[in-house]
Amino acid sequence: MNLKTNLLETIAGKNRGLIATEVDRANILAIVDRLEDQNPTPKPLEATTLLEGDWRLIYTTSKDILGINRFPLLQLGQVYQCVRPLQQKIYNIAELEGIPFLEGLVLVEASFTPVSDQRVNVFFNRYVIGSQRLMNYRFPKGLVEQMLAGKKFFPVDVGINSKNNNGWLDITYLDEDLRIGRGNEGSVFVLSREKY
Repeated sequence: MNLKTNLLETIAGKNRGLIATEVDRANILAIVDRLEDQNPTPKPLEATTLLEGDWRLIYTTSKDILGINRFPLLQLGQVYQCVRPLQQKIYNIAELEGIPFLEGLVLVEASFTPVSDQRVNVFFNRYVIGSQRLMNYRFPKGLVEQMLAGKKFFPVDVGINSKNNNGWLDITYLDEDLRIGRGNEGSVFVLSREKY
């Protein structure tokens, strides 16, 4: 079995890390380390056609993302990271599920600046919270197109002072349908490409 298949099978059933045990996390990180050593794209920031797209989170160790699941009456749905290299933008989208007709959405827009072949500095610019229905949300690509066009959303759409809210992200593995990243807080992100 190749490492990529092994990783995907080990992640399966862990609900993006929400129900991973310490043993699960250790096994997953060991496979991630070995897969990163075989990265087919050593300069991912130069591979803009591979990097661009809407990526669905399939595993993370990020406490910020996994902590969204602690809201009363709401559960974390799908989580996406939409990368637009030409605009140097990243859109993090978390779907919130729970009470019928009150499904929510949390979106954070960030800009990024490459600082090496695989690292970008990330600057968070905008924070949006709203109802999937009121925002006419169907899929990430449509929402990102509206954001790029400058549309404002109700009820919460605010700018963020990026001087106090920034970080970095290393892209440590990238192929046609899998991306692995590591963030400045030690978090690991495993994402699969969305195909519409």
